[in-house]
Amino acid sequence: MSALSRRSLLTAGLLAAGGSVAAAAATLGRRLAVVPPDAGSLFGPGETLTYAMHRLVGRDAKAREFPREMISAKPFANSVAARDDEFLAHQAAGFTTWRLAVDGLVARPTSLSLAELRDMSVSRQITEISCEEGWSYIAEWIGTPLTAILDAVEVKPHARYVLYQSHDKNAWDSIDLDEARHPQTLVAWGMNGGELPVPFGGPLRMRVPRQLGYKSTKYINRLVVTDSLDGFGTGKGSADAEGGYSWYAGI
Repeated sequence: MSALSRRSLLTAGLLAAGGSVAAAAATLGRRLAVVPPDAGSLFGPGETLTYAMHRLVGRDAKAREFPREMISAKPFANSVAARDDEFLAHQAAGFTTWRLAVDGLVARPTSLSLAELRDMSVSRQITEISCEEGWSYIAEWIGTPLTAILDAVEVKPHARYVLYQSHDKNAWDSIDLDEARHPQTLVAWGMNGGELPVPFGGPLRMRVPRQLGYKSTKYINRLVVTDSLDGFGTGKGSADAEGGYSWYAGI
């Protein structure tokens, strides 16, 4: 058999296997109602399988939490765009003017100050933030459980996702309600015993420890509860997914 024939057979086999994986992923995803919004992307079949299996057998699993002595001495703050005048005005006011709007499929739309968030339930965790680029660090994160905020606004029964927007207009993401209501998912306003520093996303960032670091969006100022992500961006569920990353980044 010629090299060309062997190559053709190998290619056909790989395509057939890929088609089988894609079909299996689509079937499982539909059965469990966990087809990610970017399922049509290059890595969609693999992402769908991961997402479905995590929801099937790991729905209540927790990210590892560490003892205090393992907090990183020099946590890494990845670079962000220079803060604009509006942000600097909030910073000059000690972020007393910063608000977190919560709307969408909720009975009680609201707008919360940092003080109001701190008066709600408080949760602390020492978890690792892991970046897809290879760096990581361990820190104590302090904040309001996202589920406490959702309970306060009374999420409507047909809601499926929570979308979170950043002060940085090109930064937004979303998670399903399972992830949103997980006890480790926080709207973080503190770090390592103090206020959340601006380089690390202060005054507010989402903290989603069961997924890669890019899901923990910095500088958040709005939550939208929705039953569909089709009306946001190109419908892939996040700015990162539109840039080629996976919407579901479970670890």
